[in-house]
Amino acid sequence: MASTRQDPSNAEHGLKTRATPEAIEKGSSLGRDAWLRLKKNHLAMGSLWFTILIILVSFLLPLVPGIPDPNTTHPDLQSMPAFSSATSMDGKEVYYLLGSDPLGRDVFSRILYGGRVSLSVGFLATLVSLTIGVVYGAVSGYLGGRVDAVMMRIVDILYALPFMIIVIILSTYVSAMEDWKPVRFLNELFGNSLWLLFICIGAVEWLTMSRIVRGQVRALKGQEFIDAARSLGLSQSRIIFRHLIPNTLGPVIIYTTLTVPAVMRLEAILSFLGLGVQPPDASWGSLIKEGADLMASDPGLLLYPAIVFGATLFCLNFLGDGLRDALDPKSSKD
Repeated sequence: MASTRQDPSNAEHGLKTRATPEAIEKGSSLGRDAWLRLKKNHLAMGSLWFTILIILVSFLLPLVPGIPDPNTTHPDLQSMPAFSSATSMDGKEVYYLLGSDPLGRDVFSRILYGGRVSLSVGFLATLVSLTIGVVYGAVSGYLGGRVDAVMMRIVDILYALPFMIIVIILSTYVSAMEDWKPVRFLNELFGNSLWLLFICIGAVEWLTMSRIVRGQVRALKGQEFIDAARSLGLSQSRIIFRHLIPNTLGPVIIYTTLTVPAVMRLEAILSFLGLGVQPPDASWGSLIKEGADLMASDPGLLLYPAIVFGATLFCLNFLGDGLRDALDPKSSKD
């Protein structure tokens, strides 16, 4: 009978070549894979860090004690050049990093506070449109049939309405109701007519989001995991909010990053037309409007906010393109 004893040298060799726990390759999630792809896109990463910097500077730098109030006027220090310092009539030493406007207000401080308003409108109005559009599109796509047809026809009707006319009508109507307690409370909470921008912009921008989510849900509702959820007796609302909507987050995140600059552009257009943020408050759009009126005498009033606003919009768009390539590599041109 042949011996079955194992050679000690072979046994030792087998112990040495056995995979250790440290040598086992760890799994990677979809989010980590997307982050690694995004890190390889240097333009998108640079845009991300610039956007974070703009947000931090706009919201935190005004808290520094040395930053003047944007609405403080110095009539004797009108249209001062950049990097200039002077003493006001009340004996206060004032330093203007980017100069002053015709009312003696600090331009740098107004750009910071204007960034607060523009970024707040951009992100909050996008949040409103995101919430409405995702829920509306998911319900329409999952139910289908006549319900889907009616809901999408409503979207088509809203698309056909002129946005500017709606804003003008709402602005006029709300201005006539300033003494009404809810309107007065909202004006005190968010600023004069600022909450109206959230409603007007958010009520229009959700339309495209709803169509995107509807298409994604229609493609997902025939998958096996949805059939399994139905077989378990889950309610329609649970299937929509726990199974369908989480699986549409990729396109939703991509479109959200592209919606923020679109909303900021709308706010700038409305402020440029005098329908947005009302004085003495300011946004980047209203500052560009003020600078355009005085471009011949003081081009810096137009140049400084326009550069910051344009750079922020470019970075948000580049970031959106980078997220699209990272979350959906098949759509990448590379």
